[in-house]
Amino acid sequence: MKTQKSEYLFERAKERIPGGVNSPVRAFKSVGRNPLFISHARGSRMWDVDGNEFIDYVGSWGPMILGHAEERVIEAVTKAAADGTSFGAATEREVELAELISTMVPSIEMVRMVNSGTEATMSAIRLARAYTGREKIIKFEGCYHGHADAFLIKAGSGAMTLGIPDSPGVTRSTGNDTLTAQFNDLASIQHLIDAHPAQIACLIIEPVVGNMGCVPPRKGFLEDLRRLCTEHGIVLIFDEVMTGFRLAPGGAQELFGITPDLTTLGKIIGGGLPVGAYGGKREIMKLVAPQGPVYQAGTLSGNPLATAAGLATLRILSQTPTLYAQLEEKSRSLESAFTSIVGKHCLPATLNRVGSMFTVFFTSTAVVDYTTAKTVDTGIFSRYFNHMLERGVYLPPSQFEAAFVSTAHSEADIRGTADALEQSMIGAFDSL
Repeated sequence: MKTQKSEYLFERAKERIPGGVNSPVRAFKSVGRNPLFISHARGSRMWDVDGNEFIDYVGSWGPMILGHAEERVIEAVTKAAADGTSFGAATEREVELAELISTMVPSIEMVRMVNSGTEATMSAIRLARAYTGREKIIKFEGCYHGHADAFLIKAGSGAMTLGIPDSPGVTRSTGNDTLTAQFNDLASIQHLIDAHPAQIACLIIEPVVGNMGCVPPRKGFLEDLRRLCTEHGIVLIFDEVMTGFRLAPGGAQELFGITPDLTTLGKIIGGGLPVGAYGGKREIMKLVAPQGPVYQAGTLSGNPLATAAGLATLRILSQTPTLYAQLEEKSRSLESAFTSIVGKHCLPATLNRVGSMFTVFFTSTAVVDYTTAKTVDTGIFSRYFNHMLERGVYLPPSQFEAAFVSTAHSEADIRGTADALEQSMIGAFDSL
């Protein structure tokens, strides 16, 4: 695999961009190589600047559920761009997108558009604090909700990948207001509620974790969280930046039948453009300025290009429900191939999958929370990743990230990936 142009660009980038990348996991540090620089993508495929072609399972970290450069999405963005890229004023498309979101996710009675998942989650906890008059929040170890100060406590994702437990620059008082529980462990949440009576404003959770790898909730866990939050007047926030519109038209809350008080969205909602949103119960959302006193603003919120891409994507998903069955079939095929390979060669690895999200963990332990996620062998993962890359399969360059299947992945892509998977798994363990 040629990498000369990528290596050259990386050397240039390091002079002007911290670490040579604009988001840490892109640096490829944990897989022992320098990053590839992508030139273009279409459907299930990406090409780097050296001309290497890959079957892509990163999908821009989740948004590309329809594949790259989907014709209807590109057409919508192109048409919108011709009318102007930003107005800093209200547009008809914002209203249409808000209405469609509420139709697809009924718990979202009102919604506010922002520019990123981080903005959405940051705004949601501020709103929950105002609504309850309380200051403390509960999050889960290994769950990542963006890089706002309140969330950079055992934050999963990039922090786990780079071995950074917390971030310098987060004040001690902020840390004191963030309480951490164990995912899938109801007792750890009950303990925090008992220790801080009438002090907890909200509980925020990825209903299916994607940022310590894909980790599903145990049966009944989300139902128990809903019950506890209702009993103690705690706002339940589902961070569906990753799972929203990915696992079902109505996201994880539709899949599991749970109604949160607030929901945060991103990724798919913008069809690959920078976007985020938060919404939920009308009585809570009415507190957001200018209707209420909770201030939040953004020059590019509801940007014409992002709303055009988001509307085009969500319309396709809402009008073609069979897409989710297709995604499930393709994803199940990959899981079956993995299970067969692991059983055939007696390899200490496991796979977690929910719908079109999945992660291969290099551990014989079932991964159900942050503690078990840390039992993985990241060295074996690094070798596996590089073997797959050399065979033309582009995976997240971190053991602690989910991979994604898109509707653009063909049967030939799945078969090719399964073949590469067997060779790469054997190669990763043979290198020991």
